[in-house]
Amino acid sequence: MQVAYHQDKLIHLPSCEREKWQQLYMASIRQEVTCIHCHSPLKMDLSILTPPSFIHLHVTDECIKTVTLMEKKLTSKQEEQQPEKSHPTSGIQLPKRRAITTSSTEAKKDLWKEPDLVKAIPTFEAKQSNSSQTQTGYRQTLAQNGIYLDDNQWKAVRTTEGPLLILAGAGSGKTRVLTTRTAYMLTELNHSPKEMILVTFTAKAAKEMKERMRLYPGISPSALNQLVIGTFHSIFYKMLMHHEPEQWSPNRLLNQDWQRQAMIKEAAREIDIDEKEFAFDQALTQISWWKNHLISPKQVKAKDVWEERVSYLYKRYEQMRLTKNLFDFDDMLIGLHELLTNNSNLLKRYQQRFAYVSVDEFQDINKVQVELITMLCDRTHNLCVVGDDDQSIYAFRGSDPSYILNFKERYPETKTVILNENYRSNHEIVSSANNVISTNRTRYAKQLHAQNSSEKAPLIFYPFDEEEEATMIMNDIKKQIENGANPADFAILFRTNSSARALIERFISSSIPFQLEADGESFYKRKAVRKVLAYLQLARNQDDSQALQELVSALFLKQQAVRDIKAASIAHDCTFIEALPHLQGLQPFQLKKLTELPKKFKQLQKKTPVEAIEYIEQEMGFNDYVKKQGNEGNKMERGSDDVRDLKVVARHHTTISDFLDYIDHMTIKYDEIRSQKNMTNATQLMTIHRAKGLEYKHVYILSCLEGSLPHDYALEAWRDGDDKPLEEERRLMYVAMTRAEENLKLSVPIMRRGKKAFRSRFVREVQRLSPKQTLKS
Repeated sequence: MQVAYHQDKLIHLPSCEREKWQQLYMASIRQEVTCIHCHSPLKMDLSILTPPSFIHLHVTDECIKTVTLMEKKLTSKQEEQQPEKSHPTSGIQLPKRRAITTSSTEAKKDLWKEPDLVKAIPTFEAKQSNSSQTQTGYRQTLAQNGIYLDDNQWKAVRTTEGPLLILAGAGSGKTRVLTTRTAYMLTELNHSPKEMILVTFTAKAAKEMKERMRLYPGISPSALNQLVIGTFHSIFYKMLMHHEPEQWSPNRLLNQDWQRQAMIKEAAREIDIDEKEFAFDQALTQISWWKNHLISPKQVKAKDVWEERVSYLYKRYEQMRLTKNLFDFDDMLIGLHELLTNNSNLLKRYQQRFAYVSVDEFQDINKVQVELITMLCDRTHNLCVVGDDDQSIYAFRGSDPSYILNFKERYPETKTVILNENYRSNHEIVSSANNVISTNRTRYAKQLHAQNSSEKAPLIFYPFDEEEEATMIMNDIKKQIENGANPADFAILFRTNSSARALIERFISSSIPFQLEADGESFYKRKAVRKVLAYLQLARNQDDSQALQELVSALFLKQQAVRDIKAASIAHDCTFIEALPHLQGLQPFQLKKLTELPKKFKQLQKKTPVEAIEYIEQEMGFNDYVKKQGNEGNKMERGSDDVRDLKVVARHHTTISDFLDYIDHMTIKYDEIRSQKNMTNATQLMTIHRAKGLEYKHVYILSCLEGSLPHDYALEAWRDGDDKPLEEERRLMYVAMTRAEENLKLSVPIMRRGKKAFRSRFVREVQRLSPKQTLKS
């Protein structure tokens, strides 16, 4: 059905404004959309694959007849108004609407855009599999135990002497190669487990390797116990504990973020930094980056005012830490580096002990880690590194892909093995990912090959905005679960937590079990959002004490003003807002602004939420606050962007009170789902960074738009002549795409943050063949 009643008005979907579809969908959930004949509630279908429609659960012949006549009448009327401008939509001719004089005019021209299948897919060439009959010796023994290796994997396993670079593409079985290589050296070459060390980046990866090693024939439990497998921190910390147990006692470890934050907050007060206004989490990340690059506080060269402040916090943090004889996780690696540098005899002992070193995920290594590995391998050069430069995505932590890219320069005798057979994804997904990553210039030239092909090419779909995008994805998953899929088969990946705000809220309101893997607090607790909400909360209740604390900083007042305002409200028997003009010791321009605020707050009460936010920005001075704040050094987040996101939510609410109640509910629910861990059968919502190393049957990638993926900060760097951030964003896209096993769907919304959006360059690259490929016939 294309027609229905809503709020006593006739709705005709083909002529209804696209931005209203989401509101109609939510209204249908509340049973406010009804049949024009029998007035029974209708359900609105808003999905990825088909144009929207109303679904009658108890339809009669009379309903169908009435609806059909009305649809013909309305369609005919439309065609008479605009006979020369019509365009096809799913086989039905729908005329374009008259131009709308808003900022989103261009985006509203097409009511519906059919999803596109990626067509830039080369012809699939099946490769002959390696059967156990054609294999001999240890390789055959492995195959008989269910451990199969392709030729390149076997080559990597047998290459045990000297430096070895294994370039392992996504889904190419790198863990199998590392564990099999170790097993081969222990059982076939009779190496001692004591002389081998396998370094991983996560405890999960180390645990998986140990479990897999138990499956190999000929390895005794005692040999496995002597084998050193662990993360950089776990292995190197044990070394420190062995030689300097008192200095590196676990009770001296700063193992919680709040402990480190407390120290830098204490230092921040020394230079009059407002605790509520400073990005301390970002400051800790920056300090960690400096430490991992072996840059002491004295060596820091600040690039801007923010880095100058963080540099001071770094200096004071180190002073306080050393005074209290404490250390953090970064100090573990720095401490071992200093110990081995200053004790050549000890270094030689470890070089003799660990004659064979293997490092997993080498593309993620940082300076202090690579220096430690180099020191250990300096005697034998028996260093095996496994990684994929195309999956280097942790620059913000200090990782640098140049170490894997320049590995052969450091070790000229390096042997290289490329694992380019993907055992995870189908040919269509692998080829689409190849199309994207081949655009990067700073990389090893290679292409993944899939083991199987399917008729399911990746799909590109076009929701209207963030809200509709979330609804479409949720409904698409819900339909597949109803048809027998498991919730755990699905993952929705996004660039940043803030870009998933609508998605999270839609899933909170759905019946689909889901798990959120994200850092940070709710969107509504972000700094700029908190300030705007403080205005709205005080418009509803002018004596809201918590909102007042947020307001004073937005008015460029110090926190001590809160106490003065409360005192003035008592002295003059008035509300907090009415007490603002009674503050003493202010500049004339400040007093003038505060004198006008009580009247403006009264105006605020009369407005809809989106009107109120715009009024706060333009008439109550909030734009000035956002401009003065800038990014506070956090290149990933902008206060103005957060406010635009907030306005997208606000458009779906009619009163300030209703809007604030909705936010309170979502904030509580967000905290609840964050506390849920290890759900066994749930759809996963996570950032691309968290998805690395994981795989799912069905993957959705959120908001494939310029400014989102790739992120704005990377585009700004690119415009300034720095390609590195943009190439890392492309690697992020590649990682996201290669998480999918069977189905991949890319979302390209028409609008973002209330403005016309532009398709990501990565989506254009998906639809363009990579070099030396032939289009699939």
